[in-house]
Amino acid sequence: MAPTKPKGNKAKVRTFSATDRDYAMLDAIARYHGTSKSAMITGLIRKEFWRVFPNGTEAVEPDEGAQSTS
Repeated sequence: MAPTKPKGNKAKVRTFSATDRDYAMLDAIARYHGTSKSAMITGLIRKEFWRVFPNGTEAVEPDEGAQSTS
């Protein structure tokens, strides 16, 4: 289950650049998972961020109650 955003943490509209092939791959994955392309990108970023920085960073701290891996 994807983590939920804290209340009052409204998402901002952003843009990105991608080749037609990359965009088609993103569209296929998003349709497969039944989500939007935006949600798919965000989910992948979150997954990779916590893999690389399991204890967060100075700017991004783990959610309260999250278990640390170190």
